[in-house]
Amino acid sequence: LREPGLNLRVVQLFRDPRAVHNSRLKARQALLRESVQVLRSRHRAEPRGSPRHPQQHLLLPPALLGGGRAPQPQHRAEFFLGGALEVICQAWLRDLLLARRAPGWLRRRYTQLRYEDLVREPRAELRRLLRFAGLTVPPALEDFVLNMTRGAAYSSDRPFLISARDAREAVHAWRERLSRQQVRQVEAACGEAMSILAYPLSGA
Repeated sequence: LREPGLNLRVVQLFRDPRAVHNSRLKARQALLRESVQVLRSRHRAEPRGSPRHPQQHLLLPPALLGGGRAPQPQHRAEFFLGGALEVICQAWLRDLLLARRAPGWLRRRYTQLRYEDLVREPRAELRRLLRFAGLTVPPALEDFVLNMTRGAAYSSDRPFLISARDAREAVHAWRERLSRQQVRQVEAACGEAMSILAYPLSGA
């Protein structure tokens, strides 16, 4: 960011953590290795010699943890997914607090984008992002982003399928698929970041 020869801009994409957890649960097996890597990154980031606190795994019911022991095989993927989302939310919070304290030259090169704002107002958000990057908005690109977020269907069971879909349905899909306990646990783990990003708590 400080390199004078680069005109670098950063766009950081966020999404409601409840929707993130819902999507990750649908793709639990595909994301198992990634979730383990995310959990390992937290251990690598801890200063050497610092006290080790047991992982809370807030995103799992206590029954899945086997009384403090390793998770049972049938719940292994959920165990790692829950811990990984907790790490992700902690990283988001660090980024958000850093952006708040950043000097003016850095804030001018950094912007945030919420997934929900993009799918609700795709043209407006696309124009904002390209204006931030100093680029023009080709009409074909506007048509493309509108088509990709206003498709006729919503393929919720194939999260990695890149196709035209009604992305607005994905915004609140977590309300129908997550249990009240899962929602409470996500909000407990990610509440601070959600507050800064203006995601209202469900009150569940």
